Amino acid sequence: MPLYEHVFLARQEMTAQQVEELANQYKGVIEQNGGKIVGEPEYWGVKSLTFRIKKNRKAHFSMLRLDTPPAAIQEIERLEGISEDVIRFMTIRVEEHEEGPSVMLQKRDRDERRGDRRRDRDGEDFDGSSSNSNEEVSQ
Repeated sequence: MPLYEHVFLARQEMTAQQVEELANQYKGVIEQNGGKIVGEPEYWGVKSLTFRIKKNRKAHFSMLRLDTPPAAIQEIERLEGISEDVIRFMTIRVEEHEEGPSVMLQKRDRDERRGDRRRDRDGEDFDGSSSNSNEEVSQ
């Protein structure tokens, strides 16, 4: 069966749990049509959109890696087109799935590590005490 990567954007007003339930609903549709999800659905979090989509400035991003027949993809896209909770979706056929987390999850992990380093640099030592870097050196 062909391999696909499917990304959908859900309204900001939804909770992360509701977005996961939506992904599980689509997982059921895929399994009913003879396909399967490779790995776990990836939830990328709430992100700002470059431009407004259906009056939304932010959206929940989620990705599914699929091994399924084209009929299942058509059914998922039909359901997402009807749903008011899904504001945009895209399906791409791939030759093979990448191992490990997607680039978006790797980027989020990297950004979190950078944020920790920045907090350490911005005046707090590792023990939590503040250091004064603006002290004048007397000669």
